[in-house]
Amino acid sequence: MILSVSRRTDIPSFYSEWFFNRLKEGFALVRNPMNFRQVSRVSLDPSVIDCIVFWTKDPSKLLANLELLADYHYYFQITITGYEQIIEPNLPPTEEIVDSFKRLAEKIGTKRVIWRYDPIILTRDLDINFHMANFTSLAAALGGSSDRCVISFLDLYKKTAHKMKKFGTSTISKSAMEEVAGHLVKEANHYGLSLETCSEEIDLDSLGIRHGKCIDPELISEITGQRLDVPKDPNQRQACGCARSVDLGAYNTCLHGCMYCYANYNEKTVKKQSALHNPSSPLLVGDIEPNDKITDRRRTLS
Repeated sequence: MILSVSRRTDIPSFYSEWFFNRLKEGFALVRNPMNFRQVSRVSLDPSVIDCIVFWTKDPSKLLANLELLADYHYYFQITITGYEQIIEPNLPPTEEIVDSFKRLAEKIGTKRVIWRYDPIILTRDLDINFHMANFTSLAAALGGSSDRCVISFLDLYKKTAHKMKKFGTSTISKSAMEEVAGHLVKEANHYGLSLETCSEEIDLDSLGIRHGKCIDPELISEITGQRLDVPKDPNQRQACGCARSVDLGAYNTCLHGCMYCYANYNEKTVKKQSALHNPSSPLLVGDIEPNDKITDRRRTLS
């Protein structure tokens, strides 16, 4: 089983105590986001977890507790955009996140620490010239601490479009994508980073940018030393190349407050949900209720 921690929220930043409690107890409960009463019991026994994929914008809390992951294979996807507080209001300063990234790479190796420069947003202020300078600065800081950089372009979902409208955000044209990507790949190559896209329809192979797999069975096979035959995740978008995984997160629980976030639908709901968090509960939010139906999540992978 591949464990995703998490596409739906930033567990390493805000819920690391809960996560480590779950590892100690050996299981976690996860509500079906489409059916509140349907709850899965996910075994966290190291013998059934092939790999843990962490998604975060601030790895510092896990960085201090890596010894608690000694029985697991894992790697990190860390988003660093440098957009600062206008777009990402509750993040630590970029310099602090870069420092945590580099210290993590020193501890676990560059292969297991992946830089995400996503989503790429074009606004009145975040124009193509901004991204050229910003990416170059970040690549210079992170070069030597990672082998890979993942990019994507902002999708204006209905639930996020209204938040981004005030910044003068618009749909990014194919030509603009190619112009930005052409510069980014040159800088990435200069600093020893391979560049790939996340869930993008556009074909940038001619620029040397491949379609990526954030939950990557090839990387996991390399990390674990065992070949995994894992199917594509049917629950993700068609353009997503990720392998099937089990996610421990819950929507409307991330406190970063990023304007472009698709996983938070409503600020009031986020505050309510986060207030219900109990680090000792098997659920990320709240506790088991009388009408909940709990079923064991089968181990469906290698």
